[in-house]
Formats: sequence, structure tokens, C-alpha cells
Amino acid sequence: MAKYFDVHPDNPQPRTIGAVADSIRNGALVAYPTDSCYALGSRLGSRDGISRIRAIRDLDDRHHFTLMCQNFAQLGQLVHIDNDVFRAVKAATPGAYTFILPATKEVPRAMLHPKKKTVGVRIPDHVVTQALLAELGEPLLSSTLLLPEEAEPLTVGWEIKERLDHQVDAVVDSGDCGTEPTTVVDFSSGEPEILRRGAGDTARFE
Repeated sequence: MAKYFDVHPDNPQPRTIGAVADSIRNGALVAYPTDSCYALGSRLGSRDGISRIRAIRDLDDRHHFTLMCQNFAQLGQLVHIDNDVFRAVKAATPGAYTFILPATKEVPRAMLHPKKKTVGVRIPDHVVTQALLAELGEPLLSSTLLLPEEAEPLTVGWEIKERLDHQVDAVVDSGDCGTEPTTVVDFSSGEPEILRRGAGDTARFE
């Protein structure tokens, strides 16, 4: 049965955030809010977390997992990014964008696209997510909480607890966080290719 954490959306309680971070460090898979709907998250490098997310979402090995980063210092350790791409990504973050970029050796192989050796990265604009990332001190392995054959991601904390009670270890609820997933932009070739149109404005990449 999943633990349920009720977190204030504007002033996250440090003790509660600390408890969630401790759960993740101990191997928990959590459902947590972001600036563009809920995500599933586990500790970076957790093979168990990767396999459980694949099972919940029915994903194949071509799926791009996302590394949720607190800031550019973290992001820069995980992906190769040249000056032009850096400026474009920097101008759009924090925000509701996921960027696909060539991964560095810091990223576990199990997370990478098998042929392209790329990974998704993003810096969220969400108080609770940022508080959790700050407490963790490392990126969070993540994927949008979109269940198989459902058009809309799950967005209500108590409903997620009800639906996934025996598939996740914890649910973090801080109220409404929107229903639209991130806009996904692939920069792996150096030029922007929009893979998914979502909450982030695509005009700057077209």
C-alpha cells in the first residue's frame, strides 16, 4: 500500500519533503506533481525503478526516460550540449519542456535510447518538485504518469493513490498541477525537432 504525503503547494513542509526524499533514497517509486501533470520518479540508476515504470506504462526500450534536474549545474553533468543548444534550452527553462540530448557517461545505460544513446532532461518550474530535488541533491529518474490506452495523464493525488496503490510506494499530493504533459524537443542532431506538443510553447523552436 502506497504512503500518501499531503504537501503544501506554496510552502512545502521540510519534514514531509525529507520523508519523501528518504523514501526515494531507499528505493521507492513515487508519483509526484510537476509543472505539467504528475510523473513517476525513482532514484537515478535504479534498475528496479526503470522496470516498474516500464511495467506501469507498458513502455518498450525505445522510450526516453527523463532526468528531472534542479538546475543547469545538474543538467550539464548528464548531457552533451553545445553553445547554441545551451542558449535555446536555457531560455526555455525552468518550464514545461523536456529536451532530448546525447547522454554523458554519468547516465546509467538502462535509461538510454538503445540506438541513439540519448536521454530526456528537464528543469521544472514547480515549488514542490524543486524542494524535493533540492532535498535529494541529485536528479530524479522520471516519466510522465500516463497509463496505457488512456489519453489523459492522471492529475489528482487521491485518485492516483486509489489506482496505483499496489504499484507505487508513495504518492505526493500538492493539489492541481495541470493535465498537459511537457513539450518534448529533440536536440540530439543539433537542430530542434518537436516530438510532442504539450504545455510548453513550441513557437521558439519552429
